[in-house]
Amino acid sequence: MFRTILAVLTFSAVASAATITFVTPVGATSAGGAVNASATFATIANTLTITLTDLQNNPGDVGQLLSDLAFVVSTGQTTGSLTSSSGVARTVASNGSFADGGTVAAGWVLQAGFTLCDLCGGAAGPTHTIIGGPNGSNVYAAANSSIAGNGPHNPFLAGPVTFVLNIPGITATSTISSATFSFGTTEGDNVQGCVGAVGAVGCNPTVPEPITSGLVGTGLIGLFFLRRRVATRKV
Repeated sequence: MFRTILAVLTFSAVASAATITFVTPVGATSAGGAVNASATFATIANTLTITLTDLQNNPGDVGQLLSDLAFVVSTGQTTGSLTSSSGVARTVASNGSFADGGTVAAGWVLQAGFTLCDLCGGAAGPTHTIIGGPNGSNVYAAANSSIAGNGPHNPFLAGPVTFVLNIPGITATSTISSATFSFGTTEGDNVQGCVGAVGAVGCNPTVPEPITSGLVGTGLIGLFFLRRRVATRKV
């Protein structure tokens, strides 16, 4: 029994993290057309993990592809470093077919403030913008020449693309106050994100209190002792 309790406590300590997801509002557009993206943030001590996904399938223009993400940490941190990043390199041919080249570093940079940016002088931009999936026939049939066979813009990144940041002072109780998505290969084409389910008609501009998996583990421990006390009384 003691080992069981110890295992639950250990799981709670390791798994303690807060997670929040921002999405583009339904009907959001950029200069390139309709856009649809999500960003999931998970915080633990001194570490923020971000998962970016472009949900706009069969895009027609590079202006619909995800290129930057700006966000605000609720506990006030403004500086950190990019520890690692990864995504699948995807090259789209002139006929809309594509080939994946394996998992690579995103090549994006982290600016103070915070902004994750493909267009800010990193190793990648204007390649490595994040592209959505193909159409039902597994082809980018709608893609114009800014995507299909475009040398300067290929390869893209097929999501989800993951970024791991070291941010001293951030904790599992930290959350993200706001997030702004940017699209295309020209800076400043921004869409304000909001908290809510992907595809929801409306989403909440306010940020709820974070729920940590560590609290869930603590609750399980409390439930264990409560059940034990009830069983003892019955005996």
